Amino acid sequence: MLVKSLNEKTILENIARFEQKNNLKLSDQYKHFLLAYNGGYVEPNVFKISDEQGESALNILYGLDISEDHDELSSVYETMDGIIPSNFISIGDDAGGNQICLGLNELYYGKIFIWIHDMGEDEEMNNMFLLANDFNSFLDNLYEDGADD
Repeated sequence: MLVKSLNEKTILENIARFEQKNNLKLSDQYKHFLLAYNGGYVEPNVFKISDEQGESALNILYGLDISEDHDELSSVYETMDGIIPSNFISIGDDAGGNQICLGLNELYYGKIFIWIHDMGEDEEMNNMFLLANDFNSFLDNLYEDGADD
């Protein structure tokens, strides 16, 4: 896996401040990623959503305290508040603007889901699809376009 990040490094105190301000706890795996890369572009970047939904490509994983609001974790958190289910935080997006989400509560804690923005929302989890049981597995399962045919 290759991560391209132009973001300045973050420190544990910044992550802790973000968690405290928003009353949430990020998974240790995701915190380690923020400390190592503070977001960025990942290669390979293709993942399977489901048999019905097919594949997608990871666009970017958000960073903390960076200048680009649309790729900045706390800005996206505020923007998506009340849009994605409350027990998740968006940590990145795909090429279609769907949100890559990290579970925050006991039932989904640490799991990675994708929130499909243009699906009906009859029930809160109707447009959420499990991608991996943890952040590192999500990264490990990424593949190059056409490699899984």
